[in-house]
Amino acid sequence: MAKKELLKVEGLKQYFPIKGGFLGRTVNHVKAVDDISFTIYEGETVSIVGESGCGKSTTGRAILRLEEPTDGSVVFQGTDITKIPKGEMRKFRKDLQIIFQDPYASINPRQTVASVLSEAMHIQNVLPPDQRRARIEQLLETVGLRPYQADRYPHEFSGGQRQRIGIARALSVDPKLIICDEAVSALDVSIQAQVLNLLEELQDEYGLTYLFISHDLGVVRHISDRIIVMYLGKIVEIADKNSLFENPQHPYTKALLSAIPVPDPDAVKSRIVLKGDVPSPIDPPQGCRFHTRCPFATDKCRTEEPVLRTSDIMKDTHEAACHYMEEISAGKMTPNY
Repeated sequence: MAKKELLKVEGLKQYFPIKGGFLGRTVNHVKAVDDISFTIYEGETVSIVGESGCGKSTTGRAILRLEEPTDGSVVFQGTDITKIPKGEMRKFRKDLQIIFQDPYASINPRQTVASVLSEAMHIQNVLPPDQRRARIEQLLETVGLRPYQADRYPHEFSGGQRQRIGIARALSVDPKLIICDEAVSALDVSIQAQVLNLLEELQDEYGLTYLFISHDLGVVRHISDRIIVMYLGKIVEIADKNSLFENPQHPYTKALLSAIPVPDPDAVKSRIVLKGDVPSPIDPPQGCRFHTRCPFATDKCRTEEPVLRTSDIMKDTHEAACHYMEEISAGKMTPNY
């Protein structure tokens, strides 16, 4: 059965102006997200991974128009939501929700949990007022909290419990796509596992679709169907979970995977240590943006930008943006570590 397309992102750019000079004119831009395209199908979990500053969270915020995209299209169920007036976005926000990274900052400390959840339902007119209390108590039970806790304030909860409240708030308006922006990174490992399991259970129960943004490949491996690897505002590799972990093609992806901690130190393969720092998104390198740190870079990498493509050594759904991925996989190129 063919998968049904839910969200299609094409040519998305998010540039932030840098003001300078006496008159405060725009002198340059931070190219946080620079021409990326991908598709999300109903019922799947697509993850975006990469180092801090690669554009992961900005991508999520641009899709929701929390930041107005500089260019590109975001087509949700056949409608390009970047082209509609802001006033019309409200009806789409019911179907597009976000779970923020910081469970302490994302909930109003002056409101009770019931007020937080009721406000979301009121804005989207989800239920009549007299039915909302029962719905709130049901939501709290769904996310592993007790109904009597609805009248408590956020400071009375732990970090993990607050994140569950954030999940309940996202669920309160019956969304179709939830963007999880580093949703478990602020939690300790045992609570992370509980929240991830909860997200999977809710996906099965409500038929949810997730865009999961994280820097933690261990978390991503647990929850994802497909994975997008970003570097300095660009997508460098897209693949299903098994293909990416078993057969990574881009040198950056290989370096990321080599850094995952494993329980058995003797089983660790040689770590790939990247030299230097991530270049500035204000003035990204020409050609392949990874060439300044890539052990296989040549003059072609410094001048020509690679495109996402498949090859004979990968599945049709596995794409990477590297000029030499076939030669690297065949061992025909020697790394300059």
